Amino acid sequence: MTDDRFHKAVYVISVAAELAGVHPQTLRIYERRGLLAPARTAGGSRRYSDADLALLERIAELTDEGLNLAGVQRVLELEAAVAELQVELDDARRAHERQSAELAARGFNPGVRLPAVASSRAVTIYRATRGPASVVEPVGSPEAELVRPWPEGPASTANKSGKLRSD
Repeated sequence: MTDDRFHKAVYVISVAAELAGVHPQTLRIYERRGLLAPARTAGGSRRYSDADLALLERIAELTDEGLNLAGVQRVLELEAAVAELQVELDDARRAHERQSAELAARGFNPGVRLPAVASSRAVTIYRATRGPASVVEPVGSPEAELVRPWPEGPASTANKSGKLRSD
């Protein structure tokens, strides 16, 4: 069944209720509680689609399992959120695959760690040594610092005046 036909509202309330196996008043209650939102004609009559009937089937399953209408509404909200997140995850996976393929085409191995900062913008970190305060030595190359974990112990950073301080 095509998506347009699935969502086209064609059933009047009595037919929808009969197809769903419930009383028409039950459909009105579901609508009042926000579980169902049938389309309306220009005259205000309710019209139900096959999508609405599928939703009614899901509501019946949940109520048969013992959930009250508030619980059913929460489950339906969570199922909708999961479906949205699944779409986002699928999109992110496709984007990742495209980016990995682009990197591989340019000669990068996507399985290798890449520096978080381009080497042209990297900062060399200095640590004061014993001796005169003006003597400092580089900790390592920027690339080496990006792939090695930070050393244990208090970190030394320079304040605005350029003097070293220890946290």
